[in-house]
Amino acid sequence: MREEEIEKIRGVVRDCVSKHLYSSAIFFADKVAALTNDPADIYMQAQALFLGRHYRRAFHLLNASKIVLRDLRFRYLAAKCLEELKEWDQCLLMLGDAKVDEDGNVYDAKDGNLIYFDKDGEDREINISSAICFLRGKAYGALQNRSQARQWYKAAIKADPLCYEALECLIESHMLTSEEESNLLSSLQFSPEDGWLSSFYSCLIKKYDKESTVEARFKKLENEISGSVSGSSMISTLVNNTDLLACKAEYYHQCCQYQKCFELTSGLLEKDPFHLKCTLVHLAAAMELGNSNELYLMACNLVKDYPSKALSWFAVGCYYYCIKKYAEARRYFSKATNIDGSFSPAWIGFGNSFAAQEEGDQAMSAYRTAARLFPGCHLPTLYIGMEYMRTHSYKLADQFFMQAKAICPSDPLVYNELGVVSYHMKEYGKAVRWFEKTLAHIPSVLTEIWEPTVVNLAHAFRKLRKYREAISYYERALTLSTKSLSTYSGLAYTYHLQGNFSAAISHYHKALWLKPDDQFCTEMLNVALMDECQNGLDSTVELC
Repeated sequence: MREEEIEKIRGVVRDCVSKHLYSSAIFFADKVAALTNDPADIYMQAQALFLGRHYRRAFHLLNASKIVLRDLRFRYLAAKCLEELKEWDQCLLMLGDAKVDEDGNVYDAKDGNLIYFDKDGEDREINISSAICFLRGKAYGALQNRSQARQWYKAAIKADPLCYEALECLIESHMLTSEEESNLLSSLQFSPEDGWLSSFYSCLIKKYDKESTVEARFKKLENEISGSVSGSSMISTLVNNTDLLACKAEYYHQCCQYQKCFELTSGLLEKDPFHLKCTLVHLAAAMELGNSNELYLMACNLVKDYPSKALSWFAVGCYYYCIKKYAEARRYFSKATNIDGSFSPAWIGFGNSFAAQEEGDQAMSAYRTAARLFPGCHLPTLYIGMEYMRTHSYKLADQFFMQAKAICPSDPLVYNELGVVSYHMKEYGKAVRWFEKTLAHIPSVLTEIWEPTVVNLAHAFRKLRKYREAISYYERALTLSTKSLSTYSGLAYTYHLQGNFSAAISHYHKALWLKPDDQFCTEMLNVALMDECQNGLDSTVELC
């Protein structure tokens, strides 16, 4: 057969692959490979077999060829076949020997020399060595060797910043702390035209910085897009990209701006109802807002569309948790973890469903598992500390809160819990310092959700007999919420201690208006009235 006719059949194979006619592609690729015995045609046949899900046959074809150990493309495709067959040890053997350090630098296993990965092949082609590093990471992850998986994912993204999947695994599996994520991004070598990608990646990582810092990241990305893309309509499209807006929604959730987050995700899901990252943030916001109807609808749709995904059953668990049916919530959170053991929200929800019913041992077990699986996530450690604090084990609680602070030193909730545990340990000066740090780390403007922190700070000042500062913070708390019994009773008691009985009586009355049967306020109101009368009598005697 002439070369032109063979080239025509090759074109047919490529066309069949582009039209997803894999059986036809396999048929014609087999004939071309038989006619030429050319390595490129054998590789094309193996690709067709792989796409047609004939993994065992594709692996046999590649393994039988004598160049599989010399050509990285052959070796990578053979390893991909073994990945699909779940033969992880064989997959690693096929990828060959190499070592990686904690920073993601790869060394030759034979002589220990550092391997530098350069871009190869056509322009904008992802480095094959980066893909191999990523596959090694997946294999180690499947074998539960998360330390090695983390190192190989770092190697993959460092070998080629375009290997987004490696960064996605590191972020979504919480393999790195917020500081490690920032350090990794700063070590990546982007080409000059990929400035927008560097900015986009900076928006994907943990966002516990001040509001101005995070907003500056989004603004920088918009400027990068404007500078690198021509055409105002295209710029507008990219700035309003669903992935970018989902990052903003995630940031609003971390800032505790749940209504703003919910409104943004609702709009995004109208435009792209199957965007799963946005769906997860939407579920979290609906949970915080107690929107059980939305959770029910989302859970039904997800189970119908994605019955084999952990997210779907997590959504069902969220619905039951929201309506306080914790046993049912546990069952579905557990199902989500069984489907995907690396899905961190399900582990947190599983622990929370136990904690809601004060089943501390089971909650601790779930949180400890999550802490082991997700070393870059501080929430499991934080929740372990909360459980210890609930059982009055304040020293242990303090240790775990400090561990959470080491993982994520910018989350205000960590500082709040440190302040609470210091208060319980009667270390009021330390409690004041922690509560002040909490307020300093709140990324956006102070909202009602942080009112308890302001009240706690006022309580701590009152314990230190700094009544003027205490009154100042109680009044600040009232600007955030006017329906807090603790604020009115604390303010009344502080005025009482200060000797301002009329102000104390007024605020005791306000507190009792919120809860008429409150024992403390009722008793202290009587005491304040008696003190006020005694004070009036003393004044009359002095005048006489």
